[in-house]
Amino acid sequence: MTKIIPLLMKRNKTLTVSISLISSLLTIGLSSNWQLAQAGQPGNAPATLTNLLTQINTAANQGNVNGVMEFYSPTFTHGDGLNRKAMEQALTGLWKRYPKLRYTTKLESWKSEGNTIIADTVTSISGLPTSANNNLTLQSTIKSRQKVTGSKIVHQDILSERTQLTAGNKPPQVEIKLPQQVKVGEKYSFDAIVQEPLGEDVLLGTAMEEPIQGNKFLNPTIANLEFLNSGGLFKIGRAPSTPGTQWVSAVIRRGENMTIITQRLQVVKK
Repeated sequence: MTKIIPLLMKRNKTLTVSISLISSLLTIGLSSNWQLAQAGQPGNAPATLTNLLTQINTAANQGNVNGVMEFYSPTFTHGDGLNRKAMEQALTGLWKRYPKLRYTTKLESWKSEGNTIIADTVTSISGLPTSANNNLTLQSTIKSRQKVTGSKIVHQDILSERTQLTAGNKPPQVEIKLPQQVKVGEKYSFDAIVQEPLGEDVLLGTAMEEPIQGNKFLNPTIANLEFLNSGGLFKIGRAPSTPGTQWVSAVIRRGENMTIITQRLQVVKK
């Protein structure tokens, strides 16, 4: 989930950007509409799971951070390195920055392992521009896996994600081409193609990648935008030598309009 904080929408080429916060916090189980997917699953989802989601939803719609966190185990862990305290702090900041988030989540599947329920969900999130978030519009789709024991979420992993932030009246329409998974040390292509004709406009942009680590969530990164000679970004990256996950982002700016797209890249063993 990408945490993007553009400081400057003026005529310069430096932005403060951090690739992280949104991706892991938008999927904490909040939704305005939970749908149970029956396909391939025997029977209905357990009442303990549906009740948990309903109660989290109620607290979230009230903007009640303490109410939401009551459903997280004191020993909660996250695949991106967050613990319960870090999740609470970051969620508080996120809701201040994006006070108009709307969630729609589909429960794709669930299974029981002993006294633990494992639930896979796909969450779509939209956020309207406000002065608190630098007038950014947000669209995100994230697949996650939650482990629930009793009435508490004990662990969460992000399986895939795509988050887009836009600013301005006519943000660039950008198509991203990036594999979901690569092997350690493998080269990969990352293209961010602007769909509309540019005319006389000048494009600025950059590609960024960051390892997903808990200490990255609140630390912004400086993004230096470069003049783009063609209709987008066309980069060749190389996966790190150790397995893990990366945020790969494209920042595209045309005049006072901007689009930032982040996707998660899984790096696996050969």
